[in-house]
Amino acid sequence: MANPYQRSCVRLLAALVVALLPLASGAGEGPGKLRAIVDGAIRPLMARNGIPGMAVALTVDGQVQVFNYGVSSIRQQTPVTDATLFEIGSVSKMFTTTLAAYAQAMGKLSLDDSPGRYLPALRDRPIDRASLLHLGTYTAGGLPLQFPDGVQDDAAAISYLHEWVPDAPPGMVRSYSNPSIGLLGAATAAAMQERFATLIEGVLLPKFGMHETFLHVPDRAMADYAWGTREGKEVRVHPGAFDEQTYGIKTTARDLIRFVQANIDPAALEPALRDAILATQVPRFRVAGFVQGFGWEQYPYPLSRASLLEGNSEGIIYEPNPAQVADPASTGKSRLFDKTGSTGGFGAYVVFLPLQRIGIVMLANRSLPIPERVDAAYTILEQLAPR
Repeated sequence: MANPYQRSCVRLLAALVVALLPLASGAGEGPGKLRAIVDGAIRPLMARNGIPGMAVALTVDGQVQVFNYGVSSIRQQTPVTDATLFEIGSVSKMFTTTLAAYAQAMGKLSLDDSPGRYLPALRDRPIDRASLLHLGTYTAGGLPLQFPDGVQDDAAAISYLHEWVPDAPPGMVRSYSNPSIGLLGAATAAAMQERFATLIEGVLLPKFGMHETFLHVPDRAMADYAWGTREGKEVRVHPGAFDEQTYGIKTTARDLIRFVQANIDPAALEPALRDAILATQVPRFRVAGFVQGFGWEQYPYPLSRASLLEGNSEGIIYEPNPAQVADPASTGKSRLFDKTGSTGGFGAYVVFLPLQRIGIVMLANRSLPIPERVDAAYTILEQLAPR
């Protein structure tokens, strides 16, 4: 049995470990202040929405902090760590548009090309009136949010698109759509004459230093793959039509913030990749209070909380909205970029301010309401970059 001195030492050691835990996730200047800011937004968010675990990464003037909360599995009660992999849902689309822009920079395709140039099954079909740029900006003519239930794989997706009839001419309506970005990814892979997964995992991700990001989680990383939560059950994403291109990526907050940093300041990237990043940020179409880029959505900054919430509202996500060609002259002005993502058991949000050199990644193993995650991120941003 331990004597009083030994028990006192054990208590002292335990207290020291607890005291150091808040600092273990982050590095750099002011971790205490940043943690207080993030805690103030994230802990109430988790409590309100029953979120088992979250990872939040910040980049502020090039310095990264990662803050981890809760558990990655409600059954195993495994703590979230810097190594925990989360499904990021539609944030995956940003890698698809970046790959397409990279292919253009490499001379493999032009965003003005039609998809039928690379996918002969679609040549001279109604979808072929749209360009790859239209596909990457959801302006191909009214493609649906999701494929019909009977479309379960990529071959069935191409068959569906072969028969699809648009509701409007390309460039007139913005309709958020998985089939739109999925087709962009399929055409890009065909243009580059390689499998899409090989291009993402073997070419693109390593260029960003993202070595713990996957479309297909390898055996070595399965222990770090979080379980999503839905109706009290643990779930993970299922394969589907164009899943790799639209919602397939699993990553850590620390890896994903590297991608955000590259978008904030691409100067150190190889020229073709730098050009690709910049191409995804060019204003393309004006839509109801925000500008649709080639993947990213963007707003003039500063902006109100209400404006950011409106740009991520159900009316923008689920309904078609008129689109007008945007003036690219706003490039270089203060802008906010963002993207949400969800799968059945996970929710993600990415937002960054290039001129202020601030970015936030929020990953959760529950698909929390989009207004809740946007509101929490805004609360953090307004303390890091006051309006």
